[in-house]
Formats: sequence, C-alpha cells, structure tokens
Amino acid sequence: MTASLRAHALRIAAVSLSAGLLAGCGAADRLASVGKPPSLSAIENPTTQPGYKAVQMPMPEAMPVSYQPNSLWRSGARGFFKDPRARQVGDLLTVRVDITDKAEFENKTKRTRTASEAANVDNVLGYEGYLKKVLPGGVDPQNLVKAGSTTTSEGEGTVDRKETLTTNVAAVVTQVLPNGALVIEGKQEIRVNFEIRELIVAGVVRTEDIDSDNTIASEKIAQARIAYGGRGQLTDVQQPRYGQQVMDVLLPF
Repeated sequence: MTASLRAHALRIAAVSLSAGLLAGCGAADRLASVGKPPSLSAIENPTTQPGYKAVQMPMPEAMPVSYQPNSLWRSGARGFFKDPRARQVGDLLTVRVDITDKAEFENKTKRTRTASEAANVDNVLGYEGYLKKVLPGGVDPQNLVKAGSTTTSEGEGTVDRKETLTTNVAAVVTQVLPNGALVIEGKQEIRVNFEIRELIVAGVVRTEDIDSDNTIASEKIAQARIAYGGRGQLTDVQQPRYGQQVMDVLLPF
C-alpha cells in the first residue's frame, strides 16, 4: 500500500470513528430512556437563551404626551378603563395560527438561434494571388471564410405546494420597541404517547392589531417566524441513520 493510500485510509477511519463516537453518545442517552416517554422541556426565559437577540427596527420620532384642558383623557389612549390586551414586557397574548398556503407554478422556456456567416476576398491590392502560395492545397477567394452556429436551449419547471396549519399558541412579550410595537415569542409542546409536537411563534406585532379578547392573527405578525415539528419515536423512524447522514455530507458523489 502506498503512502497516499495509507493516508486516505487513515482519514476514512478517523471520520468513521468520530461518527461512531457521536452516535454512541446519542445512543447512550436513548438507551437510558428506553420505555420512557420523551421528557418535556423546562419553562425558560426566552431572553436568556443563547440564540436570543434584541430586535432593532427603524423608529419614528417620539411624540410628547399631551392632555386636553380640564380633561383626564390622554392623547393616544385606547380607553378610560384598564385595557386587558398585552402592552408591556411579560404580558401574554394568544396567537391564532391559520396558515393555508397553496401555490402552483408551471414555467416552460424554449430558445433556438441559428447564425451563418460567409466572406469572400476577390481583390486584396493585387496580393490575392499569393494566397495559393501560402496555402498550396488551393484556395478559392470566393469562399475564403464561412462559419455557422446553431444554439438550442429548453427549460421546464413545475411547483405544486399545499400547506395547512390551524392552531392557537400563547406567546409572551419579550420587548417593547420605542414606537410601541411588541416583540413576542411563544413555544408550545404537546406530547401524544411517545411523540412530542412543537410549535414556535415569534415576531413583531402592533398593539392596535390585538383584538379585544387579547388574541392576534398570525398574518398580522411582522417578521413572523413560525415553526412546527416534532421529536420522538415517529420522527426517529422518518430520519436517516447517523452514519447515512455523515456519508451524505462527506461523499462527493
């Protein structure tokens, strides 16, 4: 075995060993929970999570608060009594997730181009006779240059997608922007037998879009991030094994 083959074999062995160790760690955790349902995540503060970042948006100029003479009414107030809708950090509101997405596209393109060029040189200051000396095989000045090309391109694409998701999830206000908009984030976990379904909702909402029952529709959330998935026995069966995922990443073919 040559040195290059030995080095290649060592690299493959190192990758396989690393994949085996990673799979072994995950397998040990799964073996420890055999016969037990997957555990729910602990309730945590979203602002303390490693991936959390405060939202910064373009803000209008702050307007001073003004009161009418001899009146308790404040400009911009939504009512004389306490408003039950979410308005500050820590308040809760319900997001009505109703996504019905259907898209159908069909594109077809065809392009054809044919070009032909011909040139003849009958007289070149009397030197056209020297062409026969340069090209002893013979040359015809009437057909000195002739070129042609043909190009054909065809493309066709089709998209047919249909998605439906209808549910409710409670979200917490994590930040109040200077213009009064609320940054919300909510997570819901539901365990059915040995499968956990997760629903995550995050984004920016206007207080004016929150209904009187403290709910808001998902289509009114700006910068919306909605994720729906799961983990458990069914999800494990639907995913390829660790070794196959590693080989899919490493193999160039």
